[in-house]
Amino acid sequence: MPAFDTHRPPEQSVIDRCVHCGFCLDTCPTYVLWANEADSPRGRIVLAGEGLSEAGQLSDQMVTHFDRCLGCMACVTACPSGVQYDRLIERVRPQVERHYRRPAAERVFRLLLFATLPHPRRLRMLAPLLPASRRLGLDQLPGRPAQALRVAPRAPAWAHRTGGFPEYTPAVGTRRGRVALLLGCVQRVFYPEVHRATIGVLSAEGFDVLAPRRASCCGALEFHAGEERGASQRARATIADFERLGIDHVVVNAAGCGSAMKEYGDLLGTEAARRFAGRVRDVTELLGAVEPVAPRGPVALRVVYHDACHLGHAQGIRQEPRALLETIPQLELLEVPVESAICCGSAGVYNLLQPEAAAALGQRKASHLADTGAEAIAAANPGCAAQLDYHLRALGHRLPIHHPIELVWRSIRAAAA
Repeated sequence: MPAFDTHRPPEQSVIDRCVHCGFCLDTCPTYVLWANEADSPRGRIVLAGEGLSEAGQLSDQMVTHFDRCLGCMACVTACPSGVQYDRLIERVRPQVERHYRRPAAERVFRLLLFATLPHPRRLRMLAPLLPASRRLGLDQLPGRPAQALRVAPRAPAWAHRTGGFPEYTPAVGTRRGRVALLLGCVQRVFYPEVHRATIGVLSAEGFDVLAPRRASCCGALEFHAGEERGASQRARATIADFERLGIDHVVVNAAGCGSAMKEYGDLLGTEAARRFAGRVRDVTELLGAVEPVAPRGPVALRVVYHDACHLGHAQGIRQEPRALLETIPQLELLEVPVESAICCGSAGVYNLLQPEAAAALGQRKASHLADTGAEAIAAANPGCAAQLDYHLRALGHRLPIHHPIELVWRSIRAAAA
């Protein structure tokens, strides 16, 4: 019997497209760390091919190498043959979760993660406990729960208590369109100021903005971790929540969420899901497609831009956030000169499930960002923000981290002052 069943198995055509040229190696975070062929994209492609064979077995070693993949998709960007490694790993992970029995402690930990992170109400109850737990030193204890405390968002203690968001915000000036914003889970609770900035900028740029409270987690965390059943349920609920609103686009300001939502068609396999996915836009992508009309005021700041993997590699959105930042007077935009394509180690829940590898990558990325001499970091994903904040602090740096849309909103408000 093959290691994989017939429900959305990895496609042999994707595997056959790889010519093992090695262009992916220098951009693969785990190969950069360990120089182990089995922990490279082409090595995992070989393992996926073995899993499809009749003699294939889902061994402990095979699962280890699949688990170590961050799913950052840097290899997709680097591949000259156009290998869709994203489709491969996103189909392998659910097969692993269906057919491989993990150790009991790992099963319990994963269960707790997915019983907490995708649920805004549970996160709100948890949020006030995080600062208290750190003050008690619980984050310095050994084990995965302490690691989760260390890399959890350090949002202000009042952030989760700042109330809701207006469900409707009209366009300022000439109306350009009608959009709806995904409030989601982690972003909604720990980074609400990103949502407020998103609503403010979209309205100032001529969009009616809906922010439906009912639309909760989009399923991205489960989707990227192979928890297909939960991801599919959340995808269907998300589609239903937005379909009835009569909107032009669904706007997302978290890179991982946007990446997953654009894959709903493959996940659910329905035409309705494909149509919905085609209307999903990252906020920088949407604004990058129109001429700015809202006046910009000066923001005198040296900012280094961090490419979130699920924005740059998975969605191919690199220039749009940079172009938005460049509309801000007196803002100096810097680039990371070293290992810019390498993941920071967040990768959904990767820094919780693979803490050693994630820590090594986080330290490297934080060091490279700090070495630019920037006064602040722009990052378009909440997971990246939390991961980078922790490792910057560990290195003795207190660089603020902003979503690009927050800086644009600061500029628009400066012009109106």
